Amino acid sequence: MLSAVRLTQTIPALPVRDTKAAAAFYEARLGFDIPFQDEGFAKLQRDDAEVHLWQADDEGWSQRGDLVRTPVSSGAESFIAGTASCRIQVDEVDDLYVEMRTAAVLHYADPGSAQDTDWGTREFAVTDLDGNLVVFFRRNQE
Repeated sequence: MLSAVRLTQTIPALPVRDTKAAAAFYEARLGFDIPFQDEGFAKLQRDDAEVHLWQADDEGWSQRGDLVRTPVSSGAESFIAGTASCRIQVDEVDDLYVEMRTAAVLHYADPGSAQDTDWGTREFAVTDLDGNLVVFFRRNQE
C-alpha cells in the first residue's frame, strides 16, 4: 500500500574524482555557488537547483588480483567518476544555452542550439570535468 507522504524534491549526487576541482568548475563555468564543501563532498546551489558532488577516488580496486573473490565494494571507486547524469529544469533554456556556450562546457555532440524533443521539452547538455552529463531543459507549452 502506498503512503500518503508526498515527495517534494530530488537532489542529484554526481561522482567526481576531485571534489575541490569539480566544485570550482561548477562555480566558475556553470554559475553555481558552493554553500558547503569538505574533503569529499560539495553542495552546489544555483537559484532553486541543488547538486551534490561526492568524491570517487578509491584506487584500491586496481590493486585487487582476483575481483571474483574480492569484489569492488567501496562505492567510491575512481572509475565511477564521470558516469552519472542529471536533468535540471530551467525557465529560459535558450538564454542559458548561450551562457553555457560562452563558458565552453557544451556536450561534445552539441547540435548548435537547444533542441525540442519528442517528449515535450527543449533542452541541451553540458559535461563537467569528469564527464558527468548535466541536461538543462524547459518543458514546452502544451
